[in-house]
Amino acid sequence: MNCLKNENDPKSEVLLRLSEFRESTGLSMNAFVDKIGMEYVTVLNQFNGKRGLSLDTVASTLSAFSDLSAEWLLRDRGDMLISKYDDSPESIKLKYSERIESLLDTIKVLQDTINMKNATIDALQNEIAQQKSKEA
Repeated sequence: MNCLKNENDPKSEVLLRLSEFRESTGLSMNAFVDKIGMEYVTVLNQFNGKRGLSLDTVASTLSAFSDLSAEWLLRDRGDMLISKYDDSPESIKLKYSERIESLLDTIKVLQDTINMKNATIDALQNEIAQQKSKEA
């Protein structure tokens, strides 16, 4: 599609992202227009720059594609698609096992640090004992 970019026109920015989204779905223009429930010529004219982008087109698209992020489409913030929370047992198990592995790594580093500090304390205590025995 044409979707000429005009940096001073927020509508053209939204239209570019709308075009990018349509292309990412792999839908033809006909299939996309059918899915959002609008007239083909109306949407085509908007994509070609013959008409301004309408609120109806934006609202219909967001309604038809629940995984499309309105924040991305309207403000170019975040990801194009809203990530779905995966609460499957496999996903939860993977998340927890990754978290446990991370915690175990942290514990190992902390234990190594404690061991080094204890060795330093032992060495200093031996040095103090030697100093005291020299003085006596």
